[in-house]
Amino acid sequence: MRKGFLTFAAVGLLAAGSLTACGDDSGSDAGGSTEKKPKIGVILPDSKSSARWEGADRKFLEEAFKAAGVDYTIQNAEGDKSAFQTIADQMITSGVTALMIVNLDSGTGKAVLDKAKSQGVATIDYDRLTLGGSATYYVSFDNEVVGKLQGEGLSKCLTDKGAKNPVVAYLNGAPTDNNATLFKNGYDSVLKPKFDSKEYTKGPDQNVPEWDNARAATIFEQMLTQTGGKIDGVLAANDGLGNAAISVLKKNKLNGRVPVTGQDATPQGLQNILSGDQCMTVYKAIKEEAKAASDLAIAVAKGEKKETGQTVKDPEGGRDVPSVLLTPKLIFKENVKDVIADGFVTKDEVCAGAYAKLCADAGIS
Repeated sequence: MRKGFLTFAAVGLLAAGSLTACGDDSGSDAGGSTEKKPKIGVILPDSKSSARWEGADRKFLEEAFKAAGVDYTIQNAEGDKSAFQTIADQMITSGVTALMIVNLDSGTGKAVLDKAKSQGVATIDYDRLTLGGSATYYVSFDNEVVGKLQGEGLSKCLTDKGAKNPVVAYLNGAPTDNNATLFKNGYDSVLKPKFDSKEYTKGPDQNVPEWDNARAATIFEQMLTQTGGKIDGVLAANDGLGNAAISVLKKNKLNGRVPVTGQDATPQGLQNILSGDQCMTVYKAIKEEAKAASDLAIAVAKGEKKETGQTVKDPEGGRDVPSVLLTPKLIFKENVKDVIADGFVTKDEVCAGAYAKLCADAGIS
């Protein structure tokens, strides 16, 4: 994976819309031109696996498109592969000139991208690379670095607790999500040497289908039973899976004693960090990711080409995909305030009720 660096202005404004209201989140179309007008379609994956898709990505993308004055539509497939393909077909039929997708799996994503390409529609893989796909561009974070930060974060938390030969369990993301594979590559690069040297003991290691938090809780409960309650650290691939593990640890009065990781810097994840139930998360500045993707989408929708200065190798298709990769940030209790200061979440979202004092103690004013 070649790495580079591009900077983009940050933007953000609240937007609304849903799968069932295709026209509700479309920009205005001031017709009259005989040429095909620029129009952008965006398909988000779901609203269950992470709060980011509807809480952050949608609003930042919509503001960028509104500011540029381009016609657009943003829809959410809600985890349904058939709905994903139907939405894509409708967008292509409606005349989009650029299509941005967050795939549910590479098979479905590839079919959509290939159909769009056959219709002359430029495409962008957003956040997740579609293996074997044909996207014109890929915009994401360096996801192996995300995983590496999770591994480093868990290692620090175990050291801080004075853990000796800790048993570490893995709650990995969806096996159909290439990002989950990259995250695991990253945290394995940190933790596997510790397993090999017997400094740590490898515990249960399972994928969570569809990033489903309820299934994650069931899986982790089984892990805890399987090990006789002997799990000393949990590498959870995002905040939702982390919270699922924490819910089980609470039932067994182990919360706060067993470090749990996360990702996405969700309000719930940040609250869990402030309360001591979660040891860290990875903050990905979605505002920057959305701005990078919207800049590309606006350009290609108008028939322009952009140089990104970086590529990512598609291991299945063997293609070097022009890419923008942004840099994630490790968040512990002492720098939760940075996420709020950046405008990704608000103080009101994180510091309500019982969390007000915890926020004050963490320097959040």
